[in-house]
Amino acid sequence: MNPSDVYGSALSDYHQGNYTEDLQVLSSIMEDDVLPLPYLFRTWEDMPALEKIALDACRKKVLDIGAGSGCHSLVLEQRQLEVNALDQSPGACRVLKDRLKYTTQVYQESIWEHKGTYDSLLLLMNGTGIFGSLDRVTWGLSHLKQLLAPGGQILIDSSDLKFLFEDEDDGGLWVPSSQTYYGAVDFQWKYRGMTSPSFDWLYLHAELLESYAVAGGFDMEILMEGDHHEYLARLSPID
Repeated sequence: MNPSDVYGSALSDYHQGNYTEDLQVLSSIMEDDVLPLPYLFRTWEDMPALEKIALDACRKKVLDIGAGSGCHSLVLEQRQLEVNALDQSPGACRVLKDRLKYTTQVYQESIWEHKGTYDSLLLLMNGTGIFGSLDRVTWGLSHLKQLLAPGGQILIDSSDLKFLFEDEDDGGLWVPSSQTYYGAVDFQWKYRGMTSPSFDWLYLHAELLESYAVAGGFDMEILMEGDHHEYLARLSPID
C-alpha cells in the first residue's frame, strides 16, 4: 500500500486479485461517490458509446493520456496501432506494464513533461480535467499541439456541470462566490483508510472548450453528445 499513490494502490490490488472495496471519490461540489474498480478494467463490450467512438477515431501512433489500468490502450493495441500509455501514478504504470504486451511504451510522468510526436492524443474519462483550472487551458492546449504530427488530432471528452447549479424554478445559475467557474472541482481519492491529497480537475462545457480551441489555432468537431451532459470532441490544428 502506497499512501502517496491511493489510486495506483487500488488498481494494483484489483489487478493482483485483492479486490475487497472500491475507490471513494470525495468532491468539493458534488456528493461523495464510489468508483467501482471493475469499471476501471472494463473491456470493449462494457465501454460506453462515447469511448467506442473515440477509440474508433484513433489513428496511427496514439498517446493514451491518463491511461490508468490500460483498458483503452489494450483495445488499440489489439487493433495493431502503435500505442504509448502515460500516467503519473506509479501503481497504474506497474499495472500497465504488466497488461500491455506488444508495441506499447509506458511513461510514468505528467503530460506536461512529456515529449514525443503523435497522430492521436486520447484523453478520456473527462479529459479536460488535466488542465486543472481555466488559467491553464491556453497553455495546456499549446503544449498538446506541440505533441501532434502533421494532420494529428486530439480526442477529448468532458461534461457540462451546469445542471448542478441550475435553479429548478427559474433556470437561473447559482455558483458559490468562492468558485470562479462552475466546472472547476477539487477531488480526493479514498481507499482502505488512505486519502489522497486534493487535486484540481476541470469540466469544460463544449462552447467554452471551443472558444479556447479556436483561440489556440484548432478546429473543433463534436463527435458525440450524450444524454447526461457529456460530449466527445476532436481538435485539429489549423495552423
